[in-house]
Amino acid sequence: MSIGSSYSVGRSTPGPQPARPLPHTRAAVPLGLRLFAAALCGLVALVLTAAVFVRTYPGQWLDGVLLPRAERGGGYEQQTDLVGPAKTVLATFGSPTLIAALLGAVLLLGALRRRLVAGVVGVGVVVGTVLVAGAVKSALPRPDLRIESSTTHNSFPSGHVAAATALLLAFMLVLPGWARRYLAVPGAAGVSAIASATMIAGWHRFSDVLGGVLLGVTVFCLAAAALTAWPGDRDAARGPVGGSRRRGLAEAGVGLVGLLGALLVVVPGLAASLQRGALAAIVATAASTMFLVGAVVFLVRATDFAVPIPVRGPARSRPSTAVRKMS
Repeated sequence: MSIGSSYSVGRSTPGPQPARPLPHTRAAVPLGLRLFAAALCGLVALVLTAAVFVRTYPGQWLDGVLLPRAERGGGYEQQTDLVGPAKTVLATFGSPTLIAALLGAVLLLGALRRRLVAGVVGVGVVVGTVLVAGAVKSALPRPDLRIESSTTHNSFPSGHVAAATALLLAFMLVLPGWARRYLAVPGAAGVSAIASATMIAGWHRFSDVLGGVLLGVTVFCLAAAALTAWPGDRDAARGPVGGSRRRGLAEAGVGLVGLLGALLVVVPGLAASLQRGALAAIVATAASTMFLVGAVVFLVRATDFAVPIPVRGPARSRPSTAVRKMS
């Protein structure tokens, strides 16, 4: 005789419930989508910069305040002893031999690291950025808004700055992740030096150099997003490794401290040779370049851009009839 049972009758026995995923194990946003969003943000910022500085009265006026036109000649060349060194920097960077050597270095690094597709894409980023900058500069009209310190000659965006930014980021496609951080800060400083040289020599306004940096970043993010979506790029699809975010933030903090230290060293010397407007434009350009380049490098810090090249080999022969019968 059954006395009874402690189990409830008519109720299902509770079984093991599936464990809920922890917050840190949930799927993150794919890297390709984040890069595409970054490219979209860069494009919006580029369009807004052109719309405000080229098409509106306050924008043209601000460009004129930062880099006033020279009293003699009507150009934007600054009255400073730094004009000579600035033109030397621009002539050196604009050398076709140097540009070809740097593009060849991108391809060589890509081939040595078996990332040839990434190297070719990096060269395409530089060439595409230069072509887009030239097309925009030719097609974008600059209205005459009757501003004394402005001209109708359009120089937005700067091709030199756009090429320098794209070239720096092209190396990020072929360098290993640990090496990118060592190139980011000196590379951004080099881009800032080229941008400052264009303003000191009177080749470009502040808005032009800002537009050049934004254009280079936008094209790079689009190309990097396409690489991460390439079939077989499993390394890029995995995205950042856990724990690298804190390390990346720490490195960004160190880079920011280095930037502030460099400014404290360089700015006093520049202040003695430049007007306040030009000095403010140079400092703003350096800060913007460091921020944008640092953000891009942080975004792709754990991505290897490993795109395998399909190798065509001899077709595999089907098993013979005798083998099939034996099996």
